Amino acid sequence: MDQHAKKLTIYAYADKRLEQKTDEFVLPINPEQYAQTFKVEYDVQPSQGAQGAEGRFKSSAPEELQLDFIFDGTDTVYGYAQAGQSVPQQIEAFRNVVYDLQGEIHQPRYLKLVWKDFTFDCVLTELKITFTLFDAEGMPLRATVSCTFLNYKETERRVREEGKSSPDLTHTRLLKDEDNLSLLTHEIYGAPDVYLEVALANDLTNFRSLCTGTTLVFPPLAKSES
Repeated sequence: MDQHAKKLTIYAYADKRLEQKTDEFVLPINPEQYAQTFKVEYDVQPSQGAQGAEGRFKSSAPEELQLDFIFDGTDTVYGYAQAGQSVPQQIEAFRNVVYDLQGEIHQPRYLKLVWKDFTFDCVLTELKITFTLFDAEGMPLRATVSCTFLNYKETERRVREEGKSSPDLTHTRLLKDEDNLSLLTHEIYGAPDVYLEVALANDLTNFRSLCTGTTLVFPPLAKSES
């Protein structure tokens, strides 16, 4: 079994779809534990003159993953993946993969964490490094690293996986040869006559001639008052 199967590995990508892998980092020591956080957000704003409010579902926040592990420079840990490298060197390599700004995308890279059967697509939101051991000259020999990652899903993939069909939610469609705007608005909104609003939302100049392979966005439309 290779080290990628044994150790938690972080793959870095330059694109939102996680197709252009640019780098990777194998954790030198697997974490003893990791914590997952799930949040559901509700609107609890009370109505005017009311003492309380019924919580109305707003959204499910992206999942968070907190990961804690150590970097060691004592060369005393059996099977240590970065043996022979100083703690500052290890931290620099790690930061380059998960934290440092990348010029081609003007932000840190998109990440995929893989450990055995566990996979987590994400971006880094917080990185804390605590130095805990030093040699006689003040060189760090050990550091505890705490990372928080935010679950990330590219928009088209997220919409596809959620499978939502309600007309008050944003939808995306990848156009096929036989598609036309009137039929699509009928399918999504139940009202083919709103195609002009959809065309405006997508900056279409000719909605009768749609390009196959184009992704259209179908936003929530204001309901008319009866």
